[in-house]
Amino acid sequence: MKARRKFRESKSHAVAWGALVVVAAIAFLCFRGVSSVFAVYNSWIEDLPTINSDSFNFAEDSYMYAADGKTLLAKFQLEKRDPVTIDQISDYVKKATVDTEDIRFYEHNGVDPQGIMRALTRILTGGNLEGASTITQQLVRNTALSEEASDITLERKAREAELALEMEHEYTKEEILNMYLNTINYGDGCYGIEAAAKNYFQVSAADLSLTQAATLAGIPQSPTAFNPKENPEACIERRNLVLERMKFAGDITEEEYKSAINEGLGLDPADEEPSQGIYAYPYFTSFVRDELMKADNIYGCSYADLFQGGLKIYTTLDTNLQKKADAACKEQYSSMDADLDAALVAMDPNTGYVLAIVGGNDFYKDQWNIATQGGRPSGSTFKVFALTAAIEQGINPLAAVDCSSPLKLTNGTEINNFNNETYGQMTIADATAISSNTGYYRLTEKIGVSSLVEMAHRMGIKSDLSQYPIIVLGTENVTPLEMAEAYSTLATGGIHRDAVVISRIEDKNGEVLFENADTSERVLDESVAAATTEVLRGVFESSYGTAYGFGPSNGQPVAGKTGTGQEYRDHWLVGYTPNLTCSVWIGNRDYSSTSEDLSANGLWHNFMSAALEGTDYVDFPIVADPIYNNTQFTLGTSYTPDDEDDEESEEDKEIKEKVNSFEAGELTEDDVEGQYGDYEVSISYEYSEEYPEGTVLSQNLDSSSKTIYMVVSLGSGEEDSEEKEAEDEENYGTETDEENAY
Repeated sequence: MKARRKFRESKSHAVAWGALVVVAAIAFLCFRGVSSVFAVYNSWIEDLPTINSDSFNFAEDSYMYAADGKTLLAKFQLEKRDPVTIDQISDYVKKATVDTEDIRFYEHNGVDPQGIMRALTRILTGGNLEGASTITQQLVRNTALSEEASDITLERKAREAELALEMEHEYTKEEILNMYLNTINYGDGCYGIEAAAKNYFQVSAADLSLTQAATLAGIPQSPTAFNPKENPEACIERRNLVLERMKFAGDITEEEYKSAINEGLGLDPADEEPSQGIYAYPYFTSFVRDELMKADNIYGCSYADLFQGGLKIYTTLDTNLQKKADAACKEQYSSMDADLDAALVAMDPNTGYVLAIVGGNDFYKDQWNIATQGGRPSGSTFKVFALTAAIEQGINPLAAVDCSSPLKLTNGTEINNFNNETYGQMTIADATAISSNTGYYRLTEKIGVSSLVEMAHRMGIKSDLSQYPIIVLGTENVTPLEMAEAYSTLATGGIHRDAVVISRIEDKNGEVLFENADTSERVLDESVAAATTEVLRGVFESSYGTAYGFGPSNGQPVAGKTGTGQEYRDHWLVGYTPNLTCSVWIGNRDYSSTSEDLSANGLWHNFMSAALEGTDYVDFPIVADPIYNNTQFTLGTSYTPDDEDDEESEEDKEIKEKVNSFEAGELTEDDVEGQYGDYEVSISYEYSEEYPEGTVLSQNLDSSSKTIYMVVSLGSGEEDSEEKEAEDEENYGTETDEENAY
């Protein structure tokens, strides 16, 4: 018996010990399991981003302004976003958001276990799928963890929860709710409650009504499905669910609930943002934008900075001159075929500031900017570089050059002057005024084409150029912007400045990222530049100059050069005063031929007359001649057109004399009729403090078209503000033919 009892006792002890071993083993395994879980968890969260204010910096719009610092040219944004403080948000929004997205928001510490269990229970019992992320977790997911927000994994949820807990230690509930409401996606490109309120209802977030607040609070669950513009019925159903939850939470009464669910959406959508965010002057504005988007730009900002960095970009655009450029081009369009285009660049030579750009008739048609992109054959405007190089080499512009035509090259090519005219020997100055192709080809052979190319690049041409003498006739593609920059080097007396379109850029904190530095560099001796300018004045002042009679209406001295391309595809005039350079082009974008009678002279004249209206008369400085010591050339005689007097009728002589001797104030508009025989009279108007309304201020004669361009005074009265506003609104948005180039 005792032995048996002993056996039973030993057996029971063995069972007890066995059970203890099993429990210990299970505990050990659980410990190992828990340890493993903790190890995995720690590996998931070891590289979490730090929670600080930088983690919740929102993308901010960048703004571009004209030179006045006020006129908005463009707004660049990745998304519609307008952050506000918590006190600038309606209480309805706060309550609707909390009641819908996270009813225990003010009770949990960033992660809501009850919410997780509730969501799990609903899923296991066959209920609707319900999220368990708190507002804090959603905020973390959309900001600090935005790059992994689409990952549906335990690791992402663990990282999200860990950061949410940390965030609740760093910020108050009000701060977290404020950041959430400034961040969440409300559809239609809107991020943040303020942007959504303005987009859907054109009110601020502070002024949202109960139904409006409930509408917006329901959108973030599915910004596309509940977009009130696209899916109004689904949006109303979701809004009513939000209202029901607000009633359940005690934040609205039964009466408020019943009244609200019976209301419509009451949308009042804001106007769509302008195309590409451009508000005004798209040719200039898009050019500046494209410069900023270049990877190697000089402005110290990236593509990301432009669209989300909150930059303030101040440009050089002069709105007054831009309006006048638009008006001049509009007038030009009214006088030529609808398929033709015009381009214009105005530039301040003393700063390099680009003041106005017109790149075509309709920017939104193809968004190709003729003024700045691609380039066009420049015609005889390119002769200026041969002229400047020749003077720099000591060749006197009064030296003779052979301008007989045709000129046959050794390869069989034949070069002719315009209309096959042959002039024989004439001075380089006269050859410039009359634009002799044969004379300039021979001159280029003398000075060397490399000298011409080097001079063009020195003065501001950026495009690559061929090393053939024929380029002097304008076979190379250049842009009106390049030509304005190059001719500005002459306007300043030989100082080159890069064309500038941005004067300053500030970051979102007002710190200066970029400020334009003076790029001025003397590239020509002042005497060479002055001598070149003196020759180019003949283009406007000589009776046989190709721009004769097209100087500004105020009599301001100007210098420049015309150009025409093969088969009249391109028409140019680039000219300048000491304070303003203007480059204009007319032609067809598809390089097709235009009318032989088409000219860019009228466009240039109209713009420069308007631009210089009311400005002080400024003469070119008097500078001593450079040293002319080139013995290859001998002085020639001034050109006189053969039988010029015989070819002119008595009427032509009389009218020319009448126009040339005209003085402002001696004639009124009523006296004009019958004064000029068969000549056409083209009248434009401008205000004048000195002369009464109806008084003729100036006359310019274009003998080739038998047209007299006349400016008549509108008097000194102020324009009616409503009429002016309406007018402003209306005004606002290859080879060269060696025979025909001139």
